[in-house]
Amino acid sequence: MHDIEPYYRWHALYDSSMDPQSPFNGKEYNYDQYSDTIYGYYIAPGWDFFGSETLYMKVLFADYLQGFCVIELIGEWNDAINNDIMNFKRNIVEHFIFHGITQFVLIGENILNFHGADDCYYEEWFDELGDGWVAGVNFRDFVIDEMKNFNVDSYMNLGGTLDIDNWRTMKPQVFYEKVKSLIQRRLEPGF
Repeated sequence: MHDIEPYYRWHALYDSSMDPQSPFNGKEYNYDQYSDTIYGYYIAPGWDFFGSETLYMKVLFADYLQGFCVIELIGEWNDAINNDIMNFKRNIVEHFIFHGITQFVLIGENILNFHGADDCYYEEWFDELGDGWVAGVNFRDFVIDEMKNFNVDSYMNLGGTLDIDNWRTMKPQVFYEKVKSLIQRRLEPGF
């Protein structure tokens, strides 16, 4: 796991440690020291801790004018033991909602497992977004299946057209517009 790094090509366009509205503003990274672990396996130092022992994240891009952010995740999403959704909702999502973000793109290709509990925090998040949305891009099929077992798919768009293999070839705004168009198509009557 130590060689799985957060996507870095947008770093010149956005750096969460330099963003005064980011929950990671001012964070200093030591890319020579591996200190964070998931189940005893070291992870690359570019990932950010938000309160979960098994799930880490990286804000890849945030645009406060358009009201969206792109967040990459790694590890095991465990609501049953660690209440990861509570930590994510309270420590990250609420911070961004306060600053006008209502559209969240979560990249889940490095989420290796999901353990659900109830859907209260997902429902709360959904209710606070108004006309906004949450899109899960590139989540593994078995993770989506587990999320569906706990009704998470009622609050987060997952799977199908949101498997976007070439997202790394796009600029952040282009990627966002692609996801947004897919979400809007899903919301149209008759989809």
